[in-house]
Amino acid sequence: MAATAHSWRECCVKKRTVPAAGVINALTIDVEDYFQVSAFAPHIARSDWDRRECRVERNVDRILQMLADHETKATFFTLGWIAERYPLMVRSIVSQGHELASHGYGHERVSDLSPAAFADDIRRAKEILEGLCATAVVGYRAPSFSIGASNLWALDSLARAGYRYSSSIYPIRHDHYGMPEAPRFAHRITAELIEIPATTLRFFNRNLPSSGGGYFRLLPYPMSRWMLRRVNSVDRQAAVFYFHPWEIDVDQPRIAGIGARTRFRHYVNIGRMADRLEHLLADFAWGRMDELFLGHPNLSAASLSAASRH
Repeated sequence: MAATAHSWRECCVKKRTVPAAGVINALTIDVEDYFQVSAFAPHIARSDWDRRECRVERNVDRILQMLADHETKATFFTLGWIAERYPLMVRSIVSQGHELASHGYGHERVSDLSPAAFADDIRRAKEILEGLCATAVVGYRAPSFSIGASNLWALDSLARAGYRYSSSIYPIRHDHYGMPEAPRFAHRITAELIEIPATTLRFFNRNLPSSGGGYFRLLPYPMSRWMLRRVNSVDRQAAVFYFHPWEIDVDQPRIAGIGARTRFRHYVNIGRMADRLEHLLADFAWGRMDELFLGHPNLSAASLSAASRH
């Protein structure tokens, strides 16, 4: 069904409604700290990370309390670097019934890694996370959604490493990532691996990002809610939403020397994020990625080129 201009106007004046009947969406958190954001890499050396004020614990604690208040479970894609330094935080995530998944070890974009380096990164992160919590880690999300048309070989590497799903391809156009021709919803890559993309809304023959991050902070909340509801009601699909712990932290240190675009993308509406998440948790039903998407053998095969995966 084609979206209309009238629908866009309508979304901004609708009052809050109850969660879409029968649809449970996937809530995901990318557990990294403010200084590990890819856009800050030119300004913060990786060797300086240990000297930075780390704020991830307090922010994850706030998120866990928020989820408990709404009786909601989620998936936490966690960096191995973070898990090594904050094992009690990681164990708390698991003990409260959430899924622990991998965000790689050191937040390096897959597009910057060789196949051998990537294989080492995903193996190292998996071993750290599983060693801390004695639970299988089966999910992976690439930093900055950095798997795309040029490095689909990474999906085969994930399957060989024992991962059962990836959430690493964003089917949009973006200046840093994206593969707009990729399928919009969960699909099978191999017999062992499925890809579960972050959610997009098809609008005038273009995929619009509608699944969290900076877009969620930038757009008015009623518009974000309308987009997610449309995916639930028109596409009849579960949405996949993501955010980061630093996005609720108004007191995080400001990074000097960054450009105007980077500053805007990182800090826009951070002061409104926690309240918007409260509304989001009330307006939709949410669950873990593994419980929502694994165990569905009838997922269609991907239309991704097999040749480009080798």
